[in-house]
Amino acid sequence: MALKTLSAKAAAALDQELMSTGAFSIDQLMELAGLSVSQVVYHVHPPSKGNRVLVACGPGNNGGDGLVAARHLRHYGYQPSVYYPKRSKNDLYQRLAKQLEDLEVAFVDDFTTAMKSADHVVDAVFGFSFSGEVREPFPAVIKALEETKLPVTSVDAPSSWDIENGPPPSGLGSKFNPAYLVSLTAPKPLVQHFKGRHFVGGRFVSPGIARSYGFEVPNYQGVDQFAEVAVGGVRKL
Repeated sequence: MALKTLSAKAAAALDQELMSTGAFSIDQLMELAGLSVSQVVYHVHPPSKGNRVLVACGPGNNGGDGLVAARHLRHYGYQPSVYYPKRSKNDLYQRLAKQLEDLEVAFVDDFTTAMKSADHVVDAVFGFSFSGEVREPFPAVIKALEETKLPVTSVDAPSSWDIENGPPPSGLGSKFNPAYLVSLTAPKPLVQHFKGRHFVGGRFVSPGIARSYGFEVPNYQGVDQFAEVAVGGVRKL
């Protein structure tokens, strides 16, 4: 099954529809998205391969997904640590951070140093709404992600990539291609430039809403909150 890609504009509209006619709250959507990311990490990198997972979180919804994923990973037996330099004052994000603190999940101040003791990295810095330049303190994070030999799982988009056109043609982020990508709800056009293993996560879209946006819900198996999709198995309509 070839999956349709959604532009940033369509993805934003879909999120709004899920929270209106779909009757979801943002808390629910973020919880299910983060759960799917955590399941993908468990699938590709079980704790037996190394249980130290470093989660890089940006200030927006993508970062919130990362905070949720870190909580689930802690319950799965990993030892996650979180780099979250620009904490939101929004109540939802503060509660997500408090939940991690209660689980004694470490928050780190130096991403590059923290990578030296990590086995796997989750990139939850920028999502489908990213555009423009990478601002401080994240250039050092993108540079480290480009240079690392550790497996990286990106949430919805490899951070620094343009949602429509993929990696920057040169400079920061141009050489970043993570091992794994979890597209939330549906793939974005940038997936055409992605070379690793591709998953779709976020098992919450009804068939009716999917039809209205012209895509099919992936064939999720059993209790899985994700489905693997061949990199060539997407199309832009």
